[in-house]
Amino acid sequence: MSADITHSSRAPEPVGLYPHARRVGNLLFLSGVGPRQRGTKAIPGVTLDDAGQILAYDIEVQTRSVFENVRLILEDAGSSWDRIVDVTVFLTNMKADFPTYNRLWAQYFAVNPPCRTTLEINCLPTPIAIELKVIATLD
Repeated sequence: MSADITHSSRAPEPVGLYPHARRVGNLLFLSGVGPRQRGTKAIPGVTLDDAGQILAYDIEVQTRSVFENVRLILEDAGSSWDRIVDVTVFLTNMKADFPTYNRLWAQYFAVNPPCRTTLEINCLPTPIAIELKVIATLD
């Protein structure tokens, strides 16, 4: 079964005990993907205080970083951006962040966009404002 699990060497390390992705048949299920960069706890577009609380964040920078992390995991698992079929988006501030997120979504998925569900939640496991849960196809 380990051949069905992907641990990307380029995407940020998981914050818990889970793989980056798991293959089931011709489908690839990604675990939640945030904007962190591999090898660091720093979060692109986020300014934290000494206690680790968010002082400010840039949803555009975070969204672009999340999209890049998704792309890396897809490629490492043998899929690609254009094979995404469904995305669940978690935002911590729908009112403030949805317009920017939606604009970037339209840029990144200008052709053949996947299905999408967007939810507002009150927090994520790390001090981030966006996380994606992705399903893609494989050959």
